[in-house]
Amino acid sequence: MSRFHRVFAACLTVTALLVLTATAGAEVRLPAVFGSHMVLQQQDTVPVWGWADPGEKVQVKADWLDQPMEATTAPDGIWRVAVRTPVAGGPYSLTVSGTNVIRLEDVLIGEVWVCSGQSNMEWSFAHGVFNGDAEVAAANWPFIRLFKVTHAVKPESQTDCVGTWEVCTPETVKGFSAVGYLFGRELARALDVPVGLVQSSWGGTPAEAWTSEASLRSLGDFDDGLDALKAEREQAGALAERQVREAEQWWKTAEGLDPGCEGKWASAPLEEGEWGTMPAPSPWEEHGLPGFDGIVWLRRELDLPAAWAGRELVLEFGPIDDMDETFVNGTRVGAVQEMGRWQEARRYSVPASAVKAGKNTLAVRVLDTGGAGGFMGNANQFRLYPAGDEAAAISLAGEWRHRVGVALDKLPKYPAGSAIDPHWPSVLYNGMIAPIVPFGIRGAIWYQGESNASRPTQYARLFPAMIRDWRTAWNRPDFPFYFVQIAPYNYNDAKGNVPALRDAQRRTLDVPNTGMAVTLDIGDVGNIHPANKQEVGRRLALWALAKTYDRNPGPCSGPLYRSMAVEGNRVRLSFDHAGQGLVAGAPLDNFEICGADGRHVAAQAEIDGKTLLVWSKVVPAPVAVRYAWKDTAGATLFNSAGLPASSFCTGEEFAPKE
Repeated sequence: MSRFHRVFAACLTVTALLVLTATAGAEVRLPAVFGSHMVLQQQDTVPVWGWADPGEKVQVKADWLDQPMEATTAPDGIWRVAVRTPVAGGPYSLTVSGTNVIRLEDVLIGEVWVCSGQSNMEWSFAHGVFNGDAEVAAANWPFIRLFKVTHAVKPESQTDCVGTWEVCTPETVKGFSAVGYLFGRELARALDVPVGLVQSSWGGTPAEAWTSEASLRSLGDFDDGLDALKAEREQAGALAERQVREAEQWWKTAEGLDPGCEGKWASAPLEEGEWGTMPAPSPWEEHGLPGFDGIVWLRRELDLPAAWAGRELVLEFGPIDDMDETFVNGTRVGAVQEMGRWQEARRYSVPASAVKAGKNTLAVRVLDTGGAGGFMGNANQFRLYPAGDEAAAISLAGEWRHRVGVALDKLPKYPAGSAIDPHWPSVLYNGMIAPIVPFGIRGAIWYQGESNASRPTQYARLFPAMIRDWRTAWNRPDFPFYFVQIAPYNYNDAKGNVPALRDAQRRTLDVPNTGMAVTLDIGDVGNIHPANKQEVGRRLALWALAKTYDRNPGPCSGPLYRSMAVEGNRVRLSFDHAGQGLVAGAPLDNFEICGADGRHVAAQAEIDGKTLLVWSKVVPAPVAVRYAWKDTAGATLFNSAGLPASSFCTGEEFAPKE
């Protein structure tokens, strides 16, 4: 256990506390990315911002500040202060005061990183990771903190998102980015400071979805999609009104088809033999309802203390997939009945009139329209407590009863909403990046590219533009940006686009303060989500420790092609990050060479210290070389540190075009 870990564990006696003391006027509000358990970037001037009535005075106090910071809310309702942070440490409290008071507890100061991309970044231990059970069991890192931005597709830039800071535990880490956590753990071990990880990722999404409209317009490639997005924005009001009407009618129809409605299953005695059991949280597919889509009722009986009778309660669940309607003793206390909110945690107020001493019935009617269904999230998200008294909370995790209401194929089709999906240009930047800007960060890690694999020439311009875009948004023109090169996988790519996409990623290293983790040796040609996320996280951390923190004396990368020189019928290749010398991990049989005709043939290769000689008897006057130029090609060239060389093509003119 590290020094900070010991000190932190000894002093962490304060649990999360959010105090809201309401008075007249609109309440001061904070974005979701500010909360108890958060990490603020150390030794920096970090913005703290939120909303209040125009002209309202807002005061920000923090334990480490000698005096409070003050701001006056602007006419647009936004206030902002710049808070100087100390060296890593904590826990601290931070208080924001206006017409009400918001107190955030258990705030740490340390290193903050954004973790973004598509499915290989989103991939969690729950989905399957090498040695995943052991990793989860060992994930007791109280000074690593996790914030997961809920999926959001938006036609225009948003100012807030849905998410909650959580302390890293075996329970909370299960659904978090495995690569993000493993990267953060490497930093925590090496630096002995708190680490905050902000996950904003979505599987199957292209880079243009994560780039702002302004930046994409400058490229010119995405104007048609952006014009269509503009049209959607202009019609948004009418579309929303229509969907509300159609959704209301759908739910009325569903009630008539669901035998549990009209109070029958919300509070009536259970009919034994009709109700199964399942643990919560967990998807119902794992507990007696495999492949079921439709409406399921979930119930639990609670014995509440006499002191709770006639008091308002707060009811909290983790995310419910997809929609829900929730009852206490037959009284409807809350609902989420719109598409796209399946990753949102629920928080409902239970009126005092619905609460009694002794036995109480809690019922949740859940609609799932596809994929997993039911209670999701972590056990610590499921609780019930009197308003204003979180310390008295009781857990709602554990065994619940369940009964099928009506299958989806017996219901009318749920009304479609906007045509926008997460593949549209700029929509994920709007919904999942803009809301966390300009939260203080050290840098970003990125794992994406598979969804752009068919467009490598475009990606060579798009990816650097996206990096510049984010840096501009944060007003930090050179923050560290470390990314993962896509791994070998059988894309059935006959055009050579996949290795060209990898080369576009390699060429992005020309952008200052970037680094690339190569994965040629840890891919799985039959699985686009290779299981060895530990090495991915470690290799990203090698870049950060070397370039950002000056803590890694050895190579932070495998060999990266730098230059070539023709020596007769041979080509001598030089590399950056060659370490003490190049090493063959297997026969060097995946090199190709070509002459002026551009026809590549298999080549022989020989290591000569930190350089490599490549030749072929049938190419007397070589002009270019390429390495690992197949979608499934693995690594055969390494450096002395055991890190693989990136695939490469020595000349732009020989890279495949779209």
